[in-house]
Amino acid sequence: MSRSQSVEDYLKAIYKLENEDESGVSNSRLSEEMNVAGASVTNMVKRLSKMGLVKYESYYGSRLTEAGEKIALEIIRHHRLLELYLTEMMGYSWDEVHDEAEKLEHHISEQFEDRIAELLNNPQFDPHGDPIPGKDGKMPKVHLFSLMEIKENTPCVIRRVKNQSPDLLRYLEERNLIPGVMIEILKREPFDGPVHISVEGEIEVAIGANVASDIFVVYK
Repeated sequence: MSRSQSVEDYLKAIYKLENEDESGVSNSRLSEEMNVAGASVTNMVKRLSKMGLVKYESYYGSRLTEAGEKIALEIIRHHRLLELYLTEMMGYSWDEVHDEAEKLEHHISEQFEDRIAELLNNPQFDPHGDPIPGKDGKMPKVHLFSLMEIKENTPCVIRRVKNQSPDLLRYLEERNLIPGVMIEILKREPFDGPVHISVEGEIEVAIGANVASDIFVVYK
């Protein structure tokens, strides 16, 4: 099936939104995610439905069909492998790779994808800690906890940063709040105040509650 970059971008966006709250994706949410006009979203959803990639129901929104999900996961795999390749092999920082991977993800062949995966020893996670779909088209299941769920004085290790705004990633890197680092919450201020964190048992940093909610960890 011939498909455009726009089709792939929509499928990837629907996959993301559908998995955030396990419900159908409304056109308004998709419009906000894609930053396009509502009329454009409506037309594309109709097109995807005719292609058998999306099932749309009034009042329930869009859900990917099995065929649509397969394509979405393929593009996500390309994207996350490329992000890791750019950081590990080409010296990009983790705040630079998203936009580059967005440009490249639609254009690499399956052979090139396989070569990257082999070169990187078939990785499971990208530089931000997001799981990389397998070659079999399945997304690895990972159970993580937001920093806002962790009790104080409980050692844990950062595994994922959900918000990948370049400014935020640079902010976190300056404080060594990156995947693989051991941390411990020392104190949470009330009313969404700062969260005080011990980093590797050596330094203390404070971040906002909204930032802490985008950092995911596993217990050490």
